[in-house]
Amino acid sequence: MELSVLIPIKDEADNILPLLTEITQTLDGLEYEVLFINDGSRDESLAVLESAMHRYPRLRVLSHRQNYGQSTSLLTGARQARGKWIVTLDGDGQNDPADIPRLMHKILELEPWEHWMVCGLRKRRMDSPVRRFSTKVANAVRRAILKDSISDTGCGLKLFPRETFLALPSFDHMHRFLPALVKRLGGLVVGVEVHHRSRSRGISKYGIHNRLWVGIVDMIGVLWLQKRSHLPQVDELLCVNGIKKIPESLVTEQPQELNRKTAVV
Repeated sequence: MELSVLIPIKDEADNILPLLTEITQTLDGLEYEVLFINDGSRDESLAVLESAMHRYPRLRVLSHRQNYGQSTSLLTGARQARGKWIVTLDGDGQNDPADIPRLMHKILELEPWEHWMVCGLRKRRMDSPVRRFSTKVANAVRRAILKDSISDTGCGLKLFPRETFLALPSFDHMHRFLPALVKRLGGLVVGVEVHHRSRSRGISKYGIHNRLWVGIVDMIGVLWLQKRSHLPQVDELLCVNGIKKIPESLVTEQPQELNRKTAVV
C-alpha cells in the first residue's frame, strides 16, 4: 500500500460522497486506501459511510463512540493506516483532492530525509474576511514564536510518512502545530500552493473563540517541547579492519551521515 488518505469528520454527511468521488478519480491507478474517521457524529454520517463501503472497496471506516477532536481522529487513522505515506484532508470539502498529486511530486525530493512533511498552502482563502484576518494574525504569531517557517499551518491538506506522524508527541489540538513538531524531530518541512474552496454543505465546527484561546495555550506547550528537545550529532568509532554499518538508530540528522572516526587496533 502506497498511500493512506485520512479524513476526520464530525457531522459531515453531505460532504462524504462528493469527497469519495473526487478522491477516486484523482488517485486512479495508485495503490491507496481512504480512511474516514467518524468522530462521534450525530447526523447521518455513519450511515452514509456504511452504505458507501459497498460501492467503494478502498474505503475503510473508523468510528469514535464519542467526540474526541481532530487530533485524536488523525492519530486513530494513522495507527490503523496501511500506507507508507499519509495524506490528510478536511472533511468539509474545502480541500481539493485534485491537489494530492502536487504534494506527492515532492516525495522523491524528500525521501532521503528520515522525517518530512509537505504542507498545502492555500493561495486564495475562500473564507469570511474575519476568519482570514484572524488566521493571518495567528499564523504570524506562530511563525514568530515557533519558527516553523510555514505560512499556513491551518490547511488540512498535508503529506508525510506514516512513521513520522507516529513519532510525534500526541496531545489535543496537536494537528495545528504539525510543521513545528516535525522540525522538532529534525525533519524537513516544505510548502506547496493548493486550491481552497468555499464550504458548500454543512456548518463549520470552528470559530474564533474555540480556536484562539486553546491555540495560545497549546503554542506555549509546543514551545516548551522545542526548548526541551535535543538533536545530538553522533560520532561512531569504526574499526580499520572492517567496514561497519552505522546503526540507523544513531542517525539523528538527515540526510547528513554521521561523522566517522577510525581507531587503530
